[in-house]
Amino acid sequence: MLNGDGLRVVLWVAGCNHCCKGCQNPVTWDPDGGLVFDQRAKEELFEQIEKDYISGITFSGGDPLHPANRLQVRELMAEIKEKYPFKTIWLYTGDIWENILHYPMMKYVDVLVDGEYVAEQRDTKLLWKGSANQRVIDVPKTLAQSDPSMPILHCGNYEEEYVETCKPFHISGCCD
Repeated sequence: MLNGDGLRVVLWVAGCNHCCKGCQNPVTWDPDGGLVFDQRAKEELFEQIEKDYISGITFSGGDPLHPANRLQVRELMAEIKEKYPFKTIWLYTGDIWENILHYPMMKYVDVLVDGEYVAEQRDTKLLWKGSANQRVIDVPKTLAQSDPSMPILHCGNYEEEYVETCKPFHISGCCD
């Protein structure tokens, strides 16, 4: 529940070039680390996503946008959107929106949490992000604009107390 709206399946991928000071998961930095994501793992992932009470999937890491991950992550996102069009896809990356908005996989992402984790800007009251510099971006709304380089935030820059008042919207999938 800390990795996006609702109950989610989370896929942590290996490989990260950001190597943020204070990272919660430095074991994922090595692109050759972790377990192989084979057909069996994919089937297990899809079994979990299929459950009615699961809101969607979150890609985290490491960095799903690490060069070693991009193609497989995009292909998996496309398959998930095709099979489960009403499930949401969240993606965490150390990259910033302005540098990745043209990546082909962005058309599958519903919410993007961008920016490196900055230990000096850590704020435990912020939901879905670890430091104040990071943004929680509504990707479809942002891409629909005439200038997609200006991100539209998913529920703004909110803290835990704010989300309590927004809870009914999370259940329906709407956060406006």
